[in-house]
Amino acid sequence: MNRVSVQAEPHEFEFELERAALLVIDMQHDFCSPGGFLSSRGADVSRMRMPIAPLRRVLATCRAAGLTIIHTREGHRPDLADCPPSKLLKSRKAGRGIGDEGPLGRVLVRGSRSHAIIEELAPAPDEIVVDKPGKGAFFATDLDLILRTKAITHLIIGGVSTNVCVQSTAREAADRGYWNLVLEDCCAAALPELHRYSIEMIKYGGGIFGCVSTAEAFVGALAAAPVPGGVVRP
Repeated sequence: MNRVSVQAEPHEFEFELERAALLVIDMQHDFCSPGGFLSSRGADVSRMRMPIAPLRRVLATCRAAGLTIIHTREGHRPDLADCPPSKLLKSRKAGRGIGDEGPLGRVLVRGSRSHAIIEELAPAPDEIVVDKPGKGAFFATDLDLILRTKAITHLIIGGVSTNVCVQSTAREAADRGYWNLVLEDCCAAALPELHRYSIEMIKYGGGIFGCVSTAEAFVGALAAAPVPGGVVRP
């Protein structure tokens, strides 16, 4: 096994390359682009685009190292049969809601451009995409089955938003026994204080929901680790 150690808070995060997966949460047009769900509510989506550059570095390094890479998308069936009435109603109270037509297509509906992952972080053909109807990536999905089938025990997490889908996923993963590393600069929230408080909550109490590090620390640690099979990194 090829072991990697990343400087993190509240303690060092160690994992085996073969047992780790990168989880990129909801980097979709609906959350990251003008004309999407969040921008229709007056949110500053430039904040949601801040993780793009560090996530691209992390993705490139993980691809070179052969890590399992999983992308998630929040959204619903075109008939909205999997969207609870409470969620649908709440989404429409602040303006354009789930299923409504917008500049990028139907909001948070699978198959629309608004639901798609942004081009800068588009999944490679061999990478896994998990569609989820809720905030956490484990709710009503086959993510746990995928991870256990691949014998994954450690998750490296980035994406948006820190205070909603990222934190929800970290909580769900912790309850299922996974070890989490959240990359702080690979996440973002609509408001800086929501991001800050969420990061503090994740590493609170000795890392109750996971450890926290940065793209630079993670990339440096991974780049220095032996590659399975002796493959030379680009």
